[in-house]
Amino acid sequence: MTLQLEGVTLEVAGRTHIHPTSLTLDKGTMNVLLGPTLAGKTSLMRLMAGLDQPSTGRILWNGEDVTGQRVQDRKIAMVYQQFINYPSMSVYDNIASPLRLMGVPKAEVDARVRETAELMQLGPMLERKPLELSGGQQQRCALARALVKNAGLVLLDEPLANLDYKLREELRAEIPRIFEASGAIFVYATTEPEEALLLGGNCATLWEGRVTQFGPTAQVYRQPADATTARVFSDPPMNFLTLEKRGARMQHAGTEFAAGALGQSLADGRYMAGFRPNHLSLEPREGAIRFDTVLNVTEITGSETFVHLDHGADRWVGLVHGLRDLRAGQALPVYLDPAHVYIFAEDGALVAPASYAEAA
Repeated sequence: MTLQLEGVTLEVAGRTHIHPTSLTLDKGTMNVLLGPTLAGKTSLMRLMAGLDQPSTGRILWNGEDVTGQRVQDRKIAMVYQQFINYPSMSVYDNIASPLRLMGVPKAEVDARVRETAELMQLGPMLERKPLELSGGQQQRCALARALVKNAGLVLLDEPLANLDYKLREELRAEIPRIFEASGAIFVYATTEPEEALLLGGNCATLWEGRVTQFGPTAQVYRQPADATTARVFSDPPMNFLTLEKRGARMQHAGTEFAAGALGQSLADGRYMAGFRPNHLSLEPREGAIRFDTVLNVTEITGSETFVHLDHGADRWVGLVHGLRDLRAGQALPVYLDPAHVYIFAEDGALVAPASYAEAA
C-alpha cells in the first residue's frame, strides 16, 4: 500500500500554492508535514485526500491513478484542528456514524466501534455526549471516528493545536502507538519542530509551497539539505552569519577560528554558518568561539530563557538554561562550540554538516 505524488502542483487564481512535488509514502509509516503557517501543508493534504485536484501531475494509490477520483470513493480519513463531533449523538454513535453510512452490518459496527474505543481509551465513555468530555477526549473521539473506517490513509491537520499543553503531550505520546496498531499511512501536519521529532517517522519540510526535504525525521533535523530546511526545522529558527574561509581558518568581523575537519576540505571563499539557538552559551568553554553581542530582549519560559541578541546587523536568538538576571541593552558575550556549526554555500545549500550531527 503506497501513496505516490508525481510532479503534483496546485495553482489557484494564477497563484502557485504547491510547486512541483513528488513523494512516496509507504504502508505503516508516520509522515510529518512540517512548516510555518501558509507553507502549503493543508493544500498538500487536500490534494492527497482528493478534496482538491492538482493543476498538473498525478496521484497514485497502490499504483492506480486516482487523480480524478471522488474523495468519497477513496479509503481516506481526515481529522482537523477543530473538534468535529456530532454534539447531539453519543460517543458510540459518533464513532459508528461512518460505518453506518457505508452500510456495514450492525454486529460488525458494534465490534469495530468497541475495538476502536478501547484503542483510544474511550471505552467507559461510549454513552456520553461529546460536550461531557474533556478537550483531549473530544479529540480522541474525532480520531476514533477516522480510524474506525479502517482507512488506508489518515490525514491529521494540526489535530492538537487547540489543546492545552498537558493534553497535547498526552496525545503526542499516544498517536505513534495508535498509528502502529492501525497499519495505515499517517500524514500529520504541524508547525512545531519539537512535535515532529516526538512523532518520529518521516518528515517533509515545507516552505512557501515547496517540499525542501523529505526523509527520516531525525536525519532531516541533523542534516538539513539547505538553509531553508534548517530554518524550518528549528524553533526559534536557526541563526546565521557570513564567513570567509582562508586556508585552515574561518573569519567573521574580526573573529577567527579553525575551519575544523569538515571545513578544511572546503575551497576558500564566502559561506554562511548556521547554528541552533540552544547551542549558544553564556559560559565560556574550552575551544568555544566568542561573539560579542548586545542583549535586546529576554523571554523567561520557566526553566529556560530566550535571549534576543544584536550581533552587528545580525539578529540572533539563544536558548539558555535557568533564570538569568540580564538587562536589555547590556553587552553580552556568547560562546559557540564549533562542533555545532553547519556550513552553507551562499545560495543556501549545505556543504558541511555540524560534526556533532555526523557523530549522532
